[in-house]
Amino acid sequence: MAADHDTIARVEALAGGEAYEHGFVTDIEQEFAEKGLNEAVIRFISAKKDEPEWLLEWRLEAYRRWLVLDEPNWARVNYPKIDYNDLYYYAAPKTTEGPKSLDEVDPELLATYAKLGIPLREQEVLAGVEGASKYAVDAVFDSVSVVTTYKAELAKAGVIFCPCQKRCASIRNWCAST
Repeated sequence: MAADHDTIARVEALAGGEAYEHGFVTDIEQEFAEKGLNEAVIRFISAKKDEPEWLLEWRLEAYRRWLVLDEPNWARVNYPKIDYNDLYYYAAPKTTEGPKSLDEVDPELLATYAKLGIPLREQEVLAGVEGASKYAVDAVFDSVSVVTTYKAELAKAGVIFCPCQKRCASIRNWCAST
C-alpha cells in the first residue's frame, strides 16, 4: 500500500475528519525500499532502475550535498519538521506475467482504473492482457512507469521511452550542463 494506515489517520485528523474527496488508495501488492533516505536506499533505487554507474555517483554526490544543507526559513512558514527518514522513496507494484483476460487481473487494480474513468479496452492494455488492442498509454504508480504502450509508433514521432542506459550519452551531457 502506498501510504500506511498511521499516515492516513494523521491526514484525516488534520482535515477535521473529512475525507479528501479527490484522493484514494489502491491496495495492491507492492515492493518498497526500506524507509528513510540514505546511500543504501539510493543504491537500491538506482539498481531497480538499472542505471549506469555514473548516474548513481551523480545521485550520491547530490545526496551528500543535500545532507549538509540547512532548511531555509526565509518564508517564515510554520510547519512540523519533516522527518525524511519516516518516508518511503521507492514503491512499485509487484510485476506478474501478462494475464489472458481481465478476469485474471487484481480487482483492486481494476477498481482504480474504474475510479480514473479508464475505458475497458484501455484497462486491458494497461493490465497487459494478451492480444489487447494498441493504445499510446503510460501508466504510472507511485512514480514508477509500470507500462508504456505503442512505443514503436511513438518513436517514429521522436518520443523516447527507454531506460536511461540506452540514452546514456545524451543524459550524461544534459546532467553535466545543469
